[in-house]
Amino acid sequence: MRFQYDTIGERFVESKTTAAFAAADTHTLLGALDALGGVRGLDTLDLACGYGYNTRLLARGGARRAVGVDISEEMIRLARAHGVIGGNGVGALELAVGAVRPAGAAAPGADGDTEEGHGAAEPIEAASIEAGSIEAGSIEAGSIEAGSIEYVVADAAKLPQMGPFDLATAVYLFNYAGDRSALHAMFRSIRANLRDGGRLLAIVPNAGAFPNVDWSPYGVRIVDRVQEGDAPLLKAQFLTQPPADFEFREWAHADFAEAAVEAGFSTVGWQPNRTPPADGARDEAYWTAYRAWPISSLMTCTA
Repeated sequence: MRFQYDTIGERFVESKTTAAFAAADTHTLLGALDALGGVRGLDTLDLACGYGYNTRLLARGGARRAVGVDISEEMIRLARAHGVIGGNGVGALELAVGAVRPAGAAAPGADGDTEEGHGAAEPIEAASIEAGSIEAGSIEAGSIEAGSIEYVVADAAKLPQMGPFDLATAVYLFNYAGDRSALHAMFRSIRANLRDGGRLLAIVPNAGAFPNVDWSPYGVRIVDRVQEGDAPLLKAQFLTQPPADFEFREWAHADFAEAAVEAGFSTVGWQPNRTPPADGARDEAYWTAYRAWPISSLMTCTA
């Protein structure tokens, strides 16, 4: 489970840019950032960054520093190879620079990453950016300064001291904790990298859906649930071509909250998943059905 995204590779990019659940997660996260007043001038940490999608959104929103962290070397390679989001909603390809930088190594210099045209390869990024006030305002208007984005290969349960940060985001991180000890270690590592008063925004799966709910129309399918260890193991597929198998732990929201409080977060809150505006491809009935039992919720914590 720990290194499964090294194998999934580009199919995760396909899922992120086409699956409806990913569009809803992005809409939810951006709405939360908007409610906090945006990220301009903040030091930000993006955990389980994958190919850098949310890291680039933070940078585009004006973050002083945007650090993407993932345990998968392949995901970090893809992050370095993808582009920032331009004002017209298309990606600009960043040339990959050398080897992946391990945790603790020096950050790349201003001349390390360059950009050039990439075409319209990221449709959900464009749609998500246009969806709300932060997307259409501070994120589209922002510019990426050289050196503002860093990518690091690291285990979120054993983060080096990279901060302090004002904000951390974690989209589908905690469900990959293999046991309760690892789950608590993740929250402690994040808290140790946040300033007092800093915020954690985490997209986490909702437990209890399988086998009662079919999420296939939204881009993911749960195929089995195995009772073992500290939390059930869910076996799933991203519905790409071909499907990409992956697995994660079905932690309850109470488990996440317990770990956050133990790590020293002063407040823990929950918000429902938000969905993008209906359009020709996904009408209101489609999103109404999703909101009845969404894949995820937003967890908010204050350090």
